[in-house]
Amino acid sequence: MDVIRLLGIRDTPLSLDEVFAAVGDHHAGGTTLFVGTVRDHDHGKSVTRLSYSAHPSAEAELRRVAEKVASDYPVSALAAVHRVGDLELGDLAVIVAVACPHRGEAFEASRRLIDDLKREVPIWKHQLFADGSAEWVGACE
Repeated sequence: MDVIRLLGIRDTPLSLDEVFAAVGDHHAGGTTLFVGTVRDHDHGKSVTRLSYSAHPSAEAELRRVAEKVASDYPVSALAAVHRVGDLELGDLAVIVAVACPHRGEAFEASRRLIDDLKREVPIWKHQLFADGSAEWVGACE
């Protein structure tokens, strides 16, 4: 059985219920769920909205990252979804969930999954600020 239960880059709203259900596993004693949301500030500036764009290889890279985490930790189930397109303040931008036999392993694997996703998957964020300025933030800088 594949422990990678749900992966995706989506232009539709993300669902906590869908991701949590995907990692449900009776062998897991610990399940972590990380949710990244659009916040109203960055680097001391007010953010009004943002947009995410992804390279066509993003889903394949997301799978590669997920497979590496699953091979390095005793993962029972894993899920990761990232939103693309225009997002408003408070919208869900990314959700990762990991189920492992114990909570410590689940926390470690989850942190590794979100950190590697942000660092290695080619997804770019375009932030719009209240002062009219904008900036691109790249996952692969």
